[in-house]
Amino acid sequence: MSFFNNAIVSVTELMPKSVVGFFSRKYIAGESLEAGIKVVRELNSKGILATMDVLGESVTNNTEAENAKNKASQVLDAIIKHNLNANLSIKPTQMGLSIDEEFAFAQVLELVKKADGMKNFVRIDMEDSPYTDKTFNLFKKIFTEYKNVGVVIQAYLRRAHSDVVNLNKLGANYRLCKGIYVEPAGIAYKGKQEVRDNYLKILKEMLTSGNYVGIATHDTYLIDSAYKLIKEMNIPKDKFEFQMLLGVREDLRDKINADGYKIRIYVPFGKEWYAYSIRRLKENPQMAGHIVKNIFGIR
Repeated sequence: MSFFNNAIVSVTELMPKSVVGFFSRKYIAGESLEAGIKVVRELNSKGILATMDVLGESVTNNTEAENAKNKASQVLDAIIKHNLNANLSIKPTQMGLSIDEEFAFAQVLELVKKADGMKNFVRIDMEDSPYTDKTFNLFKKIFTEYKNVGVVIQAYLRRAHSDVVNLNKLGANYRLCKGIYVEPAGIAYKGKQEVRDNYLKILKEMLTSGNYVGIATHDTYLIDSAYKLIKEMNIPKDKFEFQMLLGVREDLRDKINADGYKIRIYVPFGKEWYAYSIRRLKENPQMAGHIVKNIFGIR
């Protein structure tokens, strides 16, 4: 199966942009904010929550970072204007973290402060390992003043459990995912089951501490295990939610929703959709398999 998935990725990179767009359109809301709003409305009509993200990551100068911040700010305005049940996700390098940490802090703080005034929430996404400590530092610095901000934990990182133990002391709000960036074995687990085992170990640590967690996965094994943990530990429904990517495992998304659990969908949009699509496929070849299966109705 991994050969099949990797083969799809290799072929996709050689395809014209229009063909990649065909593969990707189910997984990206579109190029415009209006397209993102439309998708979120559709999800909300089914009782499903959303987090909105303007595509684009590393920027090369302050002007690009400020433009990215302004687009993110427009998302917050749109959520209020259109009464969407959604929050905002941002990439720290998109806000200038790779340029200057203090500059990025000011950028993110402005968004979090604005969201706080709207009674909304900002999720600071996690990128690859060179930015792990910088992202945690950014989060902690903002969290001392504003609580409407959360961070992401990547379960495949060997350091992740100890990071959670420390962040739990602050009362951090989490998104827990497996992790998609390609990292060396010295800092990341590589085996499928060992990543799963660490994910569940971390999830239990989060739930035990009473911290809010977005359980972000498309892995049926992990979702079934999370159901079991939640039941065994008698965790209230206001202490967690499930999270998934737009267009992936919609059958599982609908089951979670029907089971009465909160489910939030990551809704990316923007003109940087092509780079996002290729990167997601490279970093997570399994997604390529999901795409082809969904397109051709294979289960």
